[in-house]
Amino acid sequence: MKIPKTTKRFCPYCKKKTEQKIKIVGTGFKRGTLTRGSISRAKKRGLGTGIGNKGKWGSKPPITKNKRKSKTTKKTNIMYTCTECKKSKYQKKGQRISKLIQE
Repeated sequence: MKIPKTTKRFCPYCKKKTEQKIKIVGTGFKRGTLTRGSISRAKKRGLGTGIGNKGKWGSKPPITKNKRKSKTTKKTNIMYTCTECKKSKYQKKGQRISKLIQE
């Protein structure tokens, strides 16, 4: 998504409107592999072993590339850095970038 490199916004540190640089930062969320409902934890506990259909922990059929991902836009954080005081401030965390388009 196209976003301008700079914009004029209110800086809470300078307490006035200043030119600010825009930087897109990833949300950084990744699900843990050993959470309570994860398949890898169940396999480590020894579930899904033995004879017969493994059900939930059996081999899964290959999924097509289109079915794998349903979202069209990623959630991102936008960081604004003031050019005068060089301090940074986050925009609302985890916003879909298409909603934050600025002209």
